[in-house]
Amino acid sequence: MAGSEAAWQVAEAGLPVVLHEMRPDTGTFAHQTGDFAELVCSNSFRSDDDESNAVGLLHWEMRQAGGLIMEMADKHALPAGSALAVDRHAFSGAVTERLRNHKNISFESGEITALPDWENTIIATGPLTTTALAEAIRSAAGEDGLAFFDAIAPIVYAESVNMDKAWFQSRYDKGETEADRKAYLNCPMDETQYNGFIDALLAAEKTEFKDWERDTPYFDGCLPIEVMAARGRETLRFGPMKPVGLTNSHAPDIKAHAVVQLRRDNALGTLFNIVGFQTKMKYGAQTEVLRMIPGLENAEFARLGGIHRNTFINSPRLLNNQMQLKTNVNIRMAGQITGVEGYVESTAMGLLAGRMAIAQARGEALAPPPNTTAMGALITHITGGAVAKTFQPMNVNFGLFPEVDAKKGRRNRKTRYKAYTDRGKADFLAWLGPN
Repeated sequence: MAGSEAAWQVAEAGLPVVLHEMRPDTGTFAHQTGDFAELVCSNSFRSDDDESNAVGLLHWEMRQAGGLIMEMADKHALPAGSALAVDRHAFSGAVTERLRNHKNISFESGEITALPDWENTIIATGPLTTTALAEAIRSAAGEDGLAFFDAIAPIVYAESVNMDKAWFQSRYDKGETEADRKAYLNCPMDETQYNGFIDALLAAEKTEFKDWERDTPYFDGCLPIEVMAARGRETLRFGPMKPVGLTNSHAPDIKAHAVVQLRRDNALGTLFNIVGFQTKMKYGAQTEVLRMIPGLENAEFARLGGIHRNTFINSPRLLNNQMQLKTNVNIRMAGQITGVEGYVESTAMGLLAGRMAIAQARGEALAPPPNTTAMGALITHITGGAVAKTFQPMNVNFGLFPEVDAKKGRRNRKTRYKAYTDRGKADFLAWLGPN
């Protein structure tokens, strides 16, 4: 995502780009194709609300900056209420086509195992950086890398869902169209079913870690369901299985004890992703446990969940505000390897790295956006705003922004967030300048 966006920004500025991609020659656990910008979840872009949500504001900024990723996401959007969901395969195929057809971009395939000595390089290898290149980065930076585990959720064939038990509804009925209302499937549980599910989840056979992985922490924004369940029996009921904002159309007078939501994963509506159900259960255990969910008794899976190790650098120690390695200013880092969490945030850092590389090629320097903007808040956080000693991956959120004014405490949340986005938009347009 970040590398695709960076390459697009540079190429659109009229400068030549060589885009290196190791897939499909060398694959990864999470990728299935050789296309650029491949997603593992249709809802990876999250909220598209640019008036009261920091992620939505980041979408808005990337659209203003002519971002390829947002353009293709908009063209291949799926109904999802106030969220931006995309048809994953159509989206990555379109990004790949646009990049491969650009006159200023050339391509080289194969794995890169050492840091190159080129004058203007962007490393945007994402969370699945190969061991050889990760070691080269650590060696050049003089810093031990950090790592965390990330897990992906299963995908179910829609036709295998029992609609006598499941029903279509977006939480709090968000979305104005029939398609929006059919963006989510819901499977209810009573208290007995919920407790039986938790027992089975905790007892299920899990993926064993290699010795070098055992002390790797999880990122809290993407915890496996069994890890959440181990923290307390009610944890999932207040997380991905919360029953609020939903009414069972089959039994409207009965309040569910817990609800499992599935989100539409493709334009045809044939695939649904189990929301928040990242897991490290072994495949056999997954099918057995997940079929305990009412409505999924006969579920067929297009993809089962899995777990992989993500690697990121200690950016507050290693990067300057131009996203360059302090030990080698010819190399910029971009995307999730810098410690931003999420596809949207990673893409935004690719966009900034690309624009900064353009300025460098022209003998100039581009100041980062102000920290009152979503992009500025992120780059400020990773290049000095975060405490290096405790640095962990971070999604964009209003906690990274300077407070709006002294009256913040007397504003309600909706008004306060609107003030953040209004200020951010004005400041981003001023930073962007005339197009």
